[in-house]
Amino acid sequence: MGDAEPDHERPAGAPAQRAPNYRLVRYADDFVVLVAGTREHTEALRQEVAAALHPMGLRLSEEKTRITHVDEGFDFLGFRIQRRRKRGTEKRYVYTYPSKAALARVKGKVRERTRKVPVNQPLATLLLRVNPVLRGWANFFRHGVSKATFAYLDAFAWRRVTGWLRRKHPKANWKKLRRTYLPQWRPTDGKATLFNPARVPVTRYRYRAARIPTPWSETAQGRVG
Repeated sequence: MGDAEPDHERPAGAPAQRAPNYRLVRYADDFVVLVAGTREHTEALRQEVAAALHPMGLRLSEEKTRITHVDEGFDFLGFRIQRRRKRGTEKRYVYTYPSKAALARVKGKVRERTRKVPVNQPLATLLLRVNPVLRGWANFFRHGVSKATFAYLDAFAWRRVTGWLRRKHPKANWKKLRRTYLPQWRPTDGKATLFNPARVPVTRYRYRAARIPTPWSETAQGRVG
């Protein structure tokens, strides 16, 4: 939920301030309400949401529910959503990119797999454990501003895998390891190659507004009837 400062000093004869409005974005039991209005409007809407959930036996989580301005940003479904100034301009846009918490979680999974796969196993075994994590994470976040994060994650995974190789062959020099396991600098064993998140194309999500059917829309009701 966000807020905007009201215009307290409206000149005489000027048009009245727009009425507050909101938009609901939902996914399963998670949702965010985007409010164009004052903080007071947002507080009132929060109470209305709580009242609407009560008959269904649901309640807002005090721990997860908060009111913030879009300029401060908020995390939702692993994404960080925040209005920021576009580099090189004075224009401000709302950006959606992987949150720090989401990045920390995927790094933790990669770290865990490169630590738990024994070094007596072939490299392919490790790659088959790490690649699904990288591929799934990149596919989930490919609709955000994610290219820089993907490149960072690729570099992190590359360092973890090559570190595992050094532990596997403690007496081999780097030149030999590179010649054996890193053709074109990608850790490879047979047909298994370390997945590169940086090669996943980023395609921005196309905003569909009210064209998404809901149980309350006239279109959905017509189909059910």
